[in-house]
Amino acid sequence: MASDPLADLGPRLRRLRTARDLTLAQVGNETGLSVSTLSRLESGGRRATLELLLPLARVYGVTLDELVDAPATGDPRVHAKPIQAYGGTIVPLTNRPGGVRAFKHVIRPASRSVPEPGTHEGYEWLYVLDGQLRLVLGEHDVVLGPGEVAEFDTRVPHWFGCADGRPVEMLSIFGPQGERMHVRARPHTARSSESGSQGVRARGGS
Repeated sequence: MASDPLADLGPRLRRLRTARDLTLAQVGNETGLSVSTLSRLESGGRRATLELLLPLARVYGVTLDELVDAPATGDPRVHAKPIQAYGGTIVPLTNRPGGVRAFKHVIRPASRSVPEPGTHEGYEWLYVLDGQLRLVLGEHDVVLGPGEVAEFDTRVPHWFGCADGRPVEMLSIFGPQGERMHVRARPHTARSSESGSQGVRARGGS
């Protein structure tokens, strides 16, 4: 039976940090993550998500595969090795530890159903390939269908998951630099107008 690469993530994060003589506060300043979140990640008390792991990989100067201890191949080509995380599947499409990163996501309905918005430094772009993606972004609550795009400053509280009972496939590009929020999607039922949907521009799939 294959081992779970995330099982020993907490101790690995602590080793990476201490090997670089960094305190939790210093890592927090570099990543925008709170000391309590970092401490819980290292102790196993907080579930690791892509949005938490990306800034840590950048600060520690390792790839996402290295951070979760996925086997190295020695091949310069990017091998689409799936990573199971928070109930879904993430496929890294780039190897660089810093700068812009690209991923393919497959989100299962039961894995992300209750919005738990979070924040971190950076800027993210999402493109839906299949299914209906619900995006909660600040006061906005929208649904993106195939061919629709959202891009936003990740310092704005955000969360995304399945809008209905079907899986969602999407591409994401994440950059460490924060920029102004910009969304192209259609409102998610009546909740969008009640929670302040003005400023969200609709655009059909291309």
